Amino acid sequence: MHYEHLIQINDLNDPLLTSMTRGQLWRGLLRRVEQPQEFLVNVEHVAILERGEGWLKREMLLGNLRVEDHITLEHERRIHFVTAPSEQHQGGTFTMTIEEPNPGDLFVRFGYVTALPEGGGMDTEAGDAYFADFIKSAYRDTDVDTIRWIRELLETGELD
Repeated sequence: MHYEHLIQINDLNDPLLTSMTRGQLWRGLLRRVEQPQEFLVNVEHVAILERGEGWLKREMLLGNLRVEDHITLEHERRIHFVTAPSEQHQGGTFTMTIEEPNPGDLFVRFGYVTALPEGGGMDTEAGDAYFADFIKSAYRDTDVDTIRWIRELLETGELD
């Protein structure tokens, strides 16, 4: 399954919305990498196993599920996760890309590629299509919550 969506960060037409800089947004997205328990439910343990210039390897425990990610970082542009397949998980990729079509006009594009079937319109695939839609909705909700939490961190000065 392939799924991506875009979330607007700054609305230059909304004076009530505190604008975020690219650097602040980047620091918030990095926080999701290093402290995922603040952003994701059921994260019981996180360990950074290795770290190098522009990458890190992370292990998370979510209940009985162990997830190992190799994460590449393109400074203030893109974070790309490759989740290793295991007996419990099929693996996949997740990308958060900062887009700025005009100065200060920030967006984050969230992209997912998994081994889950896309589903389709045929009756035999209706269950797969429903499940795929459910997963896509869960991804979107998590990403909206991520941006909401980053906004809260911004308001408290934790991203400066």
